[in-house]
Amino acid sequence: MRKVLPVLLCGLLAGCSKRQTAEEARRLDALERQLTAQRLQERFAHETRADKEPPPPVAVPLTALQRLEKLSGEGSADAQFELAGRYADGNEAPKSEANAFEWYQKAAFQGHPEAQFRLAGIHASGLGVPADEKKAIEYLSAAAAQDHAEAQFNLGVAYASGKGVTKDEARAFRWFEKAAAQGHAEAGNHLGGMYAGGIGVQQDEAKAVEWFEKAAAQGDAEAQFNLGVMYASGRGVSPSEAKAFEWLAKAAAQEHPEAQCNLGVMYSSGIGVPKDEARAVEWFEKAAAHGDTRAQVNIGILYASGQGVLQDDVRAYAWFRLSAEEGNPDAIKNRDILRKRLTTEQEAEAAKLAAEFREKIQTPRQERAEGQRRSAKP
Repeated sequence: MRKVLPVLLCGLLAGCSKRQTAEEARRLDALERQLTAQRLQERFAHETRADKEPPPPVAVPLTALQRLEKLSGEGSADAQFELAGRYADGNEAPKSEANAFEWYQKAAFQGHPEAQFRLAGIHASGLGVPADEKKAIEYLSAAAAQDHAEAQFNLGVAYASGKGVTKDEARAFRWFEKAAAQGHAEAGNHLGGMYAGGIGVQQDEAKAVEWFEKAAAQGDAEAQFNLGVMYASGRGVSPSEAKAFEWLAKAAAQEHPEAQCNLGVMYSSGIGVPKDEARAVEWFEKAAAHGDTRAQVNIGILYASGQGVLQDDVRAYAWFRLSAEEGNPDAIKNRDILRKRLTTEQEAEAAKLAAEFREKIQTPRQERAEGQRRSAKP
């Protein structure tokens, strides 16, 4: 057994203890440096071994388009639809109708209703592919069967007009009804028109008013106009000039030409509102500028008679001439009457003014024709 040394008094060996402590520290420092160098050498040898596996590559973040392409290639219908939209719009991808069509088709084949609806539009318009109404109807039907409200509405329009399908007003009514049940305002307005005229369904003017009210409350200008007409005529509802004016004013504020023309009539005659010929002129001019031929006749009459404006035969004749070009019989009659009191110079001036009017109303008329579907009128 080892013999335990006696405890020494620290005070007697104080000097020796300090020397040993300093030497021990230097020795430990030297050892630490040696071990550190050894570890560095071992690490270097390991990292430079020929058989060492290479480090994993650094992941490069994918762009939004690359992510869509990856997901589309993996079969995601939503990604395919969105990728098609990028190609269609030229958004973060080169604009390509062919690529858009390809990816819409892939998504549509997986039952994506919005892709089916887009393909229906492509086939109907012939955008990048030959126009094919039959295929358009097939894709519309597929989307409509999945409760796509816009597809249901468009299918109703097709059956109502016989475009791409055999005309069938009863089926048109059913598709409008399905779309309207989902809150589609235009479909609701069409239902109102069909109930008012007994088209595809038994005539029911009270039901017509009900649907016009629903669509009008959603802001549909055509429904607001139709509701105003119903109140003015007392069809399906108690007649009310005030209500008629209210709804026609709402439609007119949305640039509805027929509503604007009707407001002009109400102001000029004092129907539902105090008579105000100046306001009548204002609304007739707005409607006339949107291509409403009746408003053009009315504004011509006011200029010819000097009601609400300074009397001006040249301006009156210009409006009559413009409306007459569209075949309005009242315009033709008034044009021919007024021509008899114009000089040759005045008639030439009116022709020039009519051309200026025509140039200004061309774009609004085209926008209305292209951007708004014609509604069934009560």
